[in-house]
Amino acid sequence: MNIAAMPFAALDSATAYAVWRLRQEVFVVEQECPYPDLDGRDPELGTRHVLLRDGNGDDGDDAALLGYARVLDDVTVWRIGRVVLAPAARGRGLAAPLMETALSVCPDRAVVLDAQSPLRDFYAGFGFAVDGEEFLEDGIAHLPMRRPHHA
Repeated sequence: MNIAAMPFAALDSATAYAVWRLRQEVFVVEQECPYPDLDGRDPELGTRHVLLRDGNGDDGDDAALLGYARVLDDVTVWRIGRVVLAPAARGRGLAAPLMETALSVCPDRAVVLDAQSPLRDFYAGFGFAVDGEEFLEDGIAHLPMRRPHHA
């Protein structure tokens, strides 16, 4: 297992394709949410792509992408989103190290995310608290959550 966080410029074409394919398979197809996943934020300089791969990560073609998260620099806060595990990777305890790595690249300010409501307790385990009213996004209930800056 290998987890790494990197900027867009460090993604080779095969890895970028695997990221977009996984996000599409889960969010657009499995969860039936036809939305523009390629929203222009992936290549931003402050964005970090957290990749959880099967294997040592030395050879991207041989290391299947099992999970992914995106960290955005929203100037006053960090925003974690697109947290996803491949169906074959679920139930193996892999979401926690994925989140730990995402949080490790969020220094010096609070972190926010919009959690699918059933995952509220999972994110609470990382210090997130509900920070607003539940809302629907693409027909799925979400909760805005915030983790204060830890000095």
